[in-house]
Amino acid sequence: MHRIELPIVSNPIRSREDVQQAVRQLVEPLKRHYSKGFARVQLGNTGASYEAEVAGFEGFSRVLWGMAPLVAGGGESDMWDDMVQGIRNGTDPSHEEYWGIIHDYDQRIVEMAAFGLSLAIAPDKLWGALSPQEQQHFVDWLSQINRCKAYDCNWLFFAVMVNLGLKAVGAPYDEAVMEGNLDRMDAFYLSDGWYADGVKTHSDYYVPFAIHYYSLFYAKLMEREDPVRSKLYKGRAAKFAKDFIYWFAEDGSALPYGRSLSYRFSQSAFWSAMIYAEVDTMPVGELKGLVLRNLRWWFKQPIFQTDGTLTIGYAYPNLVMAENYNSPVSPYWALKSFLPLALPDEHPFWQAEELPLPQLERLSVQQAPHLVICRQPEKSHLVAFNSGHFSSNEHTHTSAKYEKFAYSNFFGFSVPRAEWGLGQGAFDSMLALSEGDNLYRVKRKSEEYTIDGSTIYTRWKPWGDVEVKTWIVAGAPWHIRVHRIQTSRVLDAADGGFALGLENLDKLPRHGIHSVDEKSAFAAYAWGASGIRLLYGAGQAELIYPNANTNLMNTRTIIPTVKLSMQPGVHWMATAVFGEPGSDTCEQQWADEPVASIEDELLIIAFKRSGKVLFIHNLTQ
Repeated sequence: MHRIELPIVSNPIRSREDVQQAVRQLVEPLKRHYSKGFARVQLGNTGASYEAEVAGFEGFSRVLWGMAPLVAGGGESDMWDDMVQGIRNGTDPSHEEYWGIIHDYDQRIVEMAAFGLSLAIAPDKLWGALSPQEQQHFVDWLSQINRCKAYDCNWLFFAVMVNLGLKAVGAPYDEAVMEGNLDRMDAFYLSDGWYADGVKTHSDYYVPFAIHYYSLFYAKLMEREDPVRSKLYKGRAAKFAKDFIYWFAEDGSALPYGRSLSYRFSQSAFWSAMIYAEVDTMPVGELKGLVLRNLRWWFKQPIFQTDGTLTIGYAYPNLVMAENYNSPVSPYWALKSFLPLALPDEHPFWQAEELPLPQLERLSVQQAPHLVICRQPEKSHLVAFNSGHFSSNEHTHTSAKYEKFAYSNFFGFSVPRAEWGLGQGAFDSMLALSEGDNLYRVKRKSEEYTIDGSTIYTRWKPWGDVEVKTWIVAGAPWHIRVHRIQTSRVLDAADGGFALGLENLDKLPRHGIHSVDEKSAFAAYAWGASGIRLLYGAGQAELIYPNANTNLMNTRTIIPTVKLSMQPGVHWMATAVFGEPGSDTCEQQWADEPVASIEDELLIIAFKRSGKVLFIHNLTQ
């Protein structure tokens, strides 16, 4: 993979001027992709679940998440006047680039929220640039959102954002819609600052970069008129921050987990909203560090086309992991992280010294999102261990994005390329099961689960007559998995470790260590190592080379895996999984592996050298 040396790559992202320049460096490559009337951005020819015209409008709208804060805070861009012209044309029913009539569950509902933010924070630059007739066109077009149904999830906030914008400029707005949607959103609240993105759904990045982001924007704008909600939203965000900070590593990278990861540096949008809403439960220098380090990390990744436009993917361009709703312009939602640019230069955020992460515990148990997070701060490494969930959804690659045993900011995770075999399935951090036909099933949801400190238990059923009980003992660089498989079928099984990249542009040489014996498989390079050991049960270790572009972090990977076959009955399998960035201690750590022993039908797993017991369970249960 060739890294493209664009100006943004060398942007230090330290000062307010650097961040303003970053917005321009991200947006200006889109200039030649605007339509004649400036109301659409057409970038690329891949499709999404909605029409190309809607995708073009999406591109126009998403640029506003960065451009509106830029101009609101006094920054300049020669593109702003063209964007105002695009709004004139897009909201004029007689213009050929009119954005059209909005329908129930329309993608345009999503994109309208950026206009609400823009009106609220930059009224002089936007509303003030329109004639009375153009203002009326704008109001008429935006007000459609109050008559359309939205999905019962974070979508309910889009009408709130639009009405906040209309209210801010003295235009007619629908207070009843705002109240009803905000009341409904309260049903999604769980505990400790966490929401689910709907009722009985997942808790993922839609909690910080959507629900909390919009809540904090509301809290800032409505602090006097709705002090009760404003205080509530700030309090919930403060609680959430205590957990969410564990999703960020010392080098600025964050945990890849869940869907919509093509929005990339929107990972830090929550911290930007905390700054904007002036939630003062954390030192402002720490908030500054969280935002700026994340931006710096992302701009060093090969996520751009040669012309400087963003691509679909995570750490590199990748359509395999994309959502059904990812058009070529969808990644520009990441511009939400630039909200602090709306604050003046004298604001404490811009004046504060950037601070590193505070001292955090090595283990964070987060019950609401079903995660246990282990940190290796000396390696800028974090691993989130996952119990799974009681329900699933129909989004792309749901099992890979929500049901793996572990997620790492260094190893990322993999999604299947196709349905045939271990190479196409790319089953890292999963137990994959097949009826001998090379078609594998994995955990899609849990029947029950518990999280007790560092130990996670989950029960799942890949078939109606196959039950798997899995125990995970969280840790880094080692963690333990124990599976009890009760089956009425003849099955093949494969327990996969972390997916290690086979190439790295920053660290050479590229040759590494590949070691395989009957009970273990290990791979190590200058940039990191991954391995797995079979501690108990029958099986054979192997190194699996999955299809290219299945992993979010690396185009080509290797997955240490333990395979076994089983007849109908009850079978036990225990593995120790190793994964760590860097090479300085990997071989030494790999040698200090956990071992298993059986005493009075008790399976005991402990470290070989220290003797520290990690897991005990009765094999008759």
